[in-house]
Amino acid sequence: MATDDVRKDLRAAVAARQELGPEYEAEIIEGFLERLDAQRRATALPVPVPPPANPSREKDPGGLALAIVSMGVAIPITAISANMIGPFGVVVSWAGLVGINLARSWGRRR
Repeated sequence: MATDDVRKDLRAAVAARQELGPEYEAEIIEGFLERLDAQRRATALPVPVPPPANPSREKDPGGLALAIVSMGVAIPITAISANMIGPFGVVVSWAGLVGINLARSWGRRR
């Protein structure tokens, strides 16, 4: 169904063709088609954009597994290091566990 703007543009193109003659016919037709295409693009429905992935959901669930394993391993490591070395051993063992988890966390950000 032709809109009023398309009809006006077509009438103007035909009038220009009558005034300028057949040697400008190709340019007149190209100009009309370009305006028609521009109007079609302006009134076209936008292409739906898929929603972004949930940034709070981790793509690799290995982080949760590492945290759980770290907590499970921390108990015996703490007991062994406290028994063998004392409080300094506990600090060193926990620093190692925290370091492993931080390294994995920073590695996932890249």
